[in-house]
Amino acid sequence: MAANQPNAILRGGPEEILDDLERIRHVDDFEQQVKIPHGRCYEHYQPTAERVERDGTELRVFSWTHRTYVAE
Repeated sequence: MAANQPNAILRGGPEEILDDLERIRHVDDFEQQVKIPHGRCYEHYQPTAERVERDGTELRVFSWTHRTYVAE
């Protein structure tokens, strides 16, 4: 797979955080959680064993777990 090609999809979490296109992205390490900055917080997604196919590409599913806030 070429570098930075989409290989993951983020599932769950507040709908206003990411639109459908932003949920499909490249993840370097399938063993680590993904943290997405959103305003003054981070949305956390954990890897799952599930995979889905979108437009001929297999994507690893990451599931939303929680939100943390940036300390001031």
